[in-house]
Formats: sequence, C-alpha cells, structure tokens
Amino acid sequence: MGLRDLFKTQRDIANEEIIEVPWHVLSQLEQLDEIVEQSKTKPVAIFKHSTRCGTSRGVMKLFEKNYSLTDEQMKLYYLDLLENRAISNEIASRFKVQHESPQMIVIRNGVVVHHDSHHAIEASHLKKFL
Repeated sequence: MGLRDLFKTQRDIANEEIIEVPWHVLSQLEQLDEIVEQSKTKPVAIFKHSTRCGTSRGVMKLFEKNYSLTDEQMKLYYLDLLENRAISNEIASRFKVQHESPQMIVIRNGVVVHHDSHHAIEASHLKKFL
C-alpha cells in the first residue's frame, strides 16, 4: 500500500474493482438470426433485464461483479425488456423458454442449453458452456 492509497475513498476502491463486462445490446429482432449463427462457433448468452425492477437491478450488479469471461470466449447480449418486449416474446417463442425477468439464456449451436432466472443467475454458471 502506497501513500496515495491512504487518500482513496470507498468509491475509488469500488471503481478499481469494476471489470467492464463486454455487453452487446440486443435491440433489433434481426439480431436473433445473428445470435443463432454466432452460437455455432461459441456460446452466446442473453441477459433479459427490466430497468424498473429492483430484483433485476440487484441480480445484474452481482452478475457484472462476478463476470470474468472475454468476448472471445462467449458473446454476451443485454436485452432491455421495457424497450424491447417484442424481442423478448420472440426469444420465448423461438427458443421455447418461458419469459422471466431477470433471465439468463445460453445458446449453443442454435438451441438453448441453459437458462436461469432471478437469484439463480450466476456468472459462474456460464463457464461450463465454454
């Protein structure tokens, strides 16, 4: 610990611990076809998030804190449910996964291989799909 460390605030320390999560925004229905194609070469995860839900916000914060994969290992998409409900409905229909919020869906070779919702969502679960 150096002299400069003595003057750090809790916010400074917290900001140093933040790891940038390589989110890709899912905002166009056509992206679902791209996701299916991408999933043929590496796993793809979709995080469905409600920006008005405290549970969803808490789960997302914990997920981001613990996420350690790179974009080369797994493509990670973020879906704002309030802005893109039609995309969420299409995900449920196309991939045969009942809608929940928050929800994490993992796709490999065009099919869902895993999904969690609410407090069952954990970043560590994704490593087994690499």
